[in-house]
Amino acid sequence: MRRLKVLLLQMEGMFEPWGRDVIEAVGDRHDLAVLDPGRPLEEQFAGVEAVIDQGGSVSTRAMMDAAVSARLWQVLGTGFDHFDLEYVKSKGIPAANCPGPFSGTALAEMAMMFILMLARRYRESDRLFREGTFYQPLSHELEGRTLGIIGFGASGQELARRARPFGLRVLGLDVRPIEAEVLDELGAEFVLGDDRLDEVVAASDYLALHLPLNDSTRHLIDARRLALMKPSACLINVARGALVDEEALSEALLAGRIGGAGLDVFGKEPPDPADPVYALPNVVVTTHIAGATVETSRKRAACAAENVDRVAAGLEPLYRIDGGAS
Repeated sequence: MRRLKVLLLQMEGMFEPWGRDVIEAVGDRHDLAVLDPGRPLEEQFAGVEAVIDQGGSVSTRAMMDAAVSARLWQVLGTGFDHFDLEYVKSKGIPAANCPGPFSGTALAEMAMMFILMLARRYRESDRLFREGTFYQPLSHELEGRTLGIIGFGASGQELARRARPFGLRVLGLDVRPIEAEVLDELGAEFVLGDDRLDEVVAASDYLALHLPLNDSTRHLIDARRLALMKPSACLINVARGALVDEEALSEALLAGRIGGAGLDVFGKEPPDPADPVYALPNVVVTTHIAGATVETSRKRAACAAENVDRVAAGLEPLYRIDGGAS
């Protein structure tokens, strides 16, 4: 295996643990440097054969122009909607990501937390505790309720695995078929194809989104589909904010037309915390941290390091997102 020159593109203020874990995973097998935004790009990219880009949002076209010797552009994340994929393809640089299995557990746990908090009316209970009022509010059990999971890949399946012990009926939807043995193991029902989406939306007491963001999924949950939801149903989004028409969601929540929402992601980040919708007792929010666990960082770092090693050994990188072999 050859020794490669590797350049890490680091998001500001997020070196720990993400950058540190990459450095440790790559180890001394390769020569790894961290991009210095204050220095000329050409000298830093000279001879670089592998670029590791945290989240895909750090890179610029100028960086891709400078990466004339790159044989791998590794996105340290799952989604690549913030990444200029078409431009890196035009430069002929193989690109890869760290797909769902590397963060699926973390996302599923956060989604399950939202479901439990909404079911047991956590925000109202917290307020009443501080007011000195006990034995309220009355809440609901999960037993027998339906959890619709839109996008039944790695994180969707991990959520199904955690939901079944609570007695939830799991109804998964994806555009790709899922193996019968996987569905049997998860105890999940499954419907195939976008044309069944309205059916799942209308049947769900909790509707969880586990989809990538692209042209076909942007605003997938719009005003029309929100109107299909039960008045008691809750929307869970730990994927991408723009999967939902947020204006329509705010209107539905403020008017009491749906039961609540658990949101870790937003169309514009950070959103305005003074927005009245975030003060509602049936809205639970977190700060885009569903995938931000110590374990996810280590798994993604290991994924990136493996691809660097593969390129060094003359092998194709895994998890290609540029249409090449994987």
